[in-house]
Formats: sequence, structure tokens, C-alpha cells
Amino acid sequence: MQPVAHPRMVPAMNRLALLLLAAIILIWGANWPILKVGLLYIPPLWLGLIRLALAAVLLAVVAKAAGQRLWVPPRADWPVVISLGVLQMAAFTAFMNLGLQYVEAGRSAILAYTTPLWVAPGAVAFLREPLGRVGGLGVIVGLAGVAVMFDPTSFDWNDGDAVTGNALLLAAAAAWAISILHTRGHRWRSSSLALAPWQMLVGIVTLLPLALIFEGAPAIAWNATSVFVIVYNAVLASAFGFWAVITVTRALPAVTSSLAFLGVPICGLLLSAWWLDERMDANKLVALALVIAGVAAVTLRRRAA
Repeated sequence: MQPVAHPRMVPAMNRLALLLLAAIILIWGANWPILKVGLLYIPPLWLGLIRLALAAVLLAVVAKAAGQRLWVPPRADWPVVISLGVLQMAAFTAFMNLGLQYVEAGRSAILAYTTPLWVAPGAVAFLREPLGRVGGLGVIVGLAGVAVMFDPTSFDWNDGDAVTGNALLLAAAAAWAISILHTRGHRWRSSSLALAPWQMLVGIVTLLPLALIFEGAPAIAWNATSVFVIVYNAVLASAFGFWAVITVTRALPAVTSSLAFLGVPICGLLLSAWWLDERMDANKLVALALVIAGVAAVTLRRRAA
């Protein structure tokens, strides 16, 4: 029988969850300019690979401390382990880092967080989830925000690097969306925390040959900045972030946490403008507002149905 939390403990647990939620928003938002700087010293695929390797070890320690069994996952969970490892851990990380080489950090944060806009129609098509009028309107509004970012009057379609970088960031969002769809449709046998190190191991195995083929031996400029970027990404953005998200989603309503995470691209845009002197033009602000409004509507669609 599960122990029942004392009534006085519930507000304390919620306060902890809110503090963790605020920390995640700040950590993930700040990571966009941090990654942008880190790519000056570390090749993108190797940065993703090192991040996953360190985070996998840390999460294994956390899972073990939490009493989770880290045995080989049951056969029924291997499809989702492979899917999340290849798509969310490897593909999303690789596409994000590669795209960030050519795209401003603030703009990258907005494009990466269009993921729910791609999840919504996929959930209708493959999971038979109702979208509803609110959700449909949200997808349209959010995609309008994406279109604003590619307005020919503000985006140079003749700049090959810019086109490639933006395409890679949208591909990252799409890869994340596909992994989310698989996660929703999968019947889990093990906990997400116990499976996380295995998912990262799959991501490592996927990224390693690609890094060796396309980037060769890791040419890393070791200095205080590159070490900080690696530690920040492995410890805070990955290991701590994964544990904190699980804690938050267990303690707070799903809609609350989902909407709150929309603060990440806002934080990323503001910190990139402050730290990297990226321009805060009307195009970015309008696009951000439309994307956030669209994602919020998609998130709220179940309540409106």
C-alpha cells in the first residue's frame, strides 16, 4: 500500500514543484545562448555526444538512488527506448546543434518549441486524438507564426547557411514530435527514469559513428568556457532537467506544466538578446507571440473539447 502524504505536505510539494519549474525554464532558456557560445569551441555532433554520455552516467546514478532497477529494459519497452534514443536524444540534439551554427539562438529557441504544433495533427492521424476547434485554430495560429519568421521581407532566402540552419531546427522539432507521438501510444512497462540512461545510450551509439565520419576526432578547444558549456548541458540541462521534469509533471496538473514550459523560448529569446546582443525586431516578437498562442491553444484543446 502506498503511503498517503500528510495534508500539510501537499502545499510544500507544490511549492517545490513550482520552484523546480521556474528553474527548468531558466536553465533551458539560458541554454540557447550557452550552446551558441559553446559551438565556437566544440563541434556540434561531439558536443551532443559528450552531453549525452555524461548525462547518461548521472541519470543512472539518480535512478539507482531513487530505487529504480537499471537492468536491461523488457522487450516490450525496447521499441520506445530505440525511438526516443534515435529521435529525441540523437536526432533532436544533432539537428539543434547543427542548426544553431547558422541561426541566432533566440530564433532557434522559437523554432525548436514549435514541436506541439507538429504533434497535434500527428496525434489526430495516428492516435485518433480529437483536435477540436480550439486545437485546429491553435495549429493555424502557430503555423502563421512560423510563416512570419520566413517572411521574404525579413528572411534572406538566398542565404544558403540560413536556409539550412532553419531547416535543421524545424527537423529537430519534427523529430521530437515523432518521439512524443510514439511515447503517447506506447504502453510502458518500466518507469521513464529507469529507461532514460538506456535511451541516452542508444543516442550515443547513434551519434558516435556520425561524429567520427563527419567531424573526425574531437577537435575541442579546451578552456573554461567549453568546460562550462559541457558541464552545464550534461548536469543542469540534461540530468537535472530530466529529473526535475518528472518531479514537476507528477506534482502539478499537466496543463499547468505544459503551458509554463512556453516560458523557455521567451527566456531564450530575452537572454540571447541580452547576452549575445541579438536583435529584438518586430518579426521575432510577432512570430513568438503567434507560436506561443498556437501552442497554448493546442495544449488547452482537451479542456475545450
